[in-house]
Amino acid sequence: MTAPSLPLVPLPASVTLTDAAPYRPADPDDLHLTVTVDASTGGPESSSLQVTERGIRIMAADPAGAFYARQTLAQLETDGVYPAVEIQDAPRFRYRGVMLDVARHFQPVETVRAYIDHAASLKFNHLHLHLTDDQGWRIALDSRPELTEKASGTSALGDPGGYYAQADWTAILDHAASRHMTVVPEIDVPGHTHAVGVAYPGLVADPVISDHILETAEAFGGGIPTRGFPYTGFAVGFSSLKHDDPAVDAFLADVFGELAAITPGPYLHIGGDECLGTDPADYAAFVEKATAIVAAAGKIPVAWHEAGAVAGIHPSTVGQYWNFVQPQEGQDAPARAFATRGGLILSPADVAYLDMKFDALSPLGLVWAKGVTTLRDAYDWEPTAILDGVGEQQILGIEAPLWSETARDLGDLEQLAFPRIGAIAEIAWSPAAAHDWDSFAARIAGLVPRWRSAGIRIP
Repeated sequence: MTAPSLPLVPLPASVTLTDAAPYRPADPDDLHLTVTVDASTGGPESSSLQVTERGIRIMAADPAGAFYARQTLAQLETDGVYPAVEIQDAPRFRYRGVMLDVARHFQPVETVRAYIDHAASLKFNHLHLHLTDDQGWRIALDSRPELTEKASGTSALGDPGGYYAQADWTAILDHAASRHMTVVPEIDVPGHTHAVGVAYPGLVADPVISDHILETAEAFGGGIPTRGFPYTGFAVGFSSLKHDDPAVDAFLADVFGELAAITPGPYLHIGGDECLGTDPADYAAFVEKATAIVAAAGKIPVAWHEAGAVAGIHPSTVGQYWNFVQPQEGQDAPARAFATRGGLILSPADVAYLDMKFDALSPLGLVWAKGVTTLRDAYDWEPTAILDGVGEQQILGIEAPLWSETARDLGDLEQLAFPRIGAIAEIAWSPAAAHDWDSFAARIAGLVPRWRSAGIRIP
């Protein structure tokens, strides 16, 4: 276990402070730094880092490992001095993700780049972008220009919308790649599709108006959704694409096919959550069709865990679990089904959703996931203890979503994410045996002033 005086988050696999004098470079912009990349030295993303009074040496198994060692090195530096230390490092999980919802509130390319930088500094390696929802469509596709022409202009709370032209998409992908981060685009179907109906009213069913919809409109505004007209409220579960319309099949083939062609990563997320306006049998038929289309386009489908109940889902599909650390009734079985398919990404909402309020007085965030989520809540959980029969081998990784109902800009995103994003980073990267709240609290406290001095807005 590292000394609390070293503000290392996430905690490396092994940290040893040595008796040597610290390294004090004469020129902080010209470190005596040697970096060697050799695949024979360890597993993917692994590295060793040695600091002596003479300089710094990094040995990494691949360029990503070297990059993450540099992030560790940046945390070690204090007033231009580096402590003498030997560090061996490797990730616990190969998928370590953050999700940014750019559909409820659109975020410009500059904000996405900044969020990539924040996440990469904590050794996250996947960026899941939630590109579509009831409030707006955010990616330009040549095959379906009406989506951005007609359905991208609004956001939640009546704010302006926006979308990524293909040059913007390329800029995001390039920046992510430069930080060893894979982009996972999500087109949410068959629910969360009211914006599709603004562009193509014939593809969607009429909204299903439940008591939940009425109560949410009363609490947060946004009105009652009407097919063909923009929606700016917070309610969920009312919209649905038609499941048996050939025009919808053509739409899915166009959208998933083009997005797969312009996105280099292996994953394409189809959503599949909160489809309260879709008959269960129709939902099953739709998910089978959508995952097959994605697989045929050469991508691994990803779906929220409800889709695990569909027997005919494409067998390569990865499930993303978003219920609670203690699953609600009926939520564990669909998620567990992915253990024999493509595996699971864990995003339990009551600990990993960064859009939950961090304290009761915060004007940002929501509280539906069991109320306020504190820093300790975000840290005190073990991925292998959530779903019976799902062990480390079936868990692809961990992801921290940040939904944007209340987050309008980068400052809002930062206030919701930090410092809790550090807790999820440590759960995803560090060995299970190293998890210790007191150690983490001391180390994260050492990073908060650095983040603030770098301009990150932390509450």
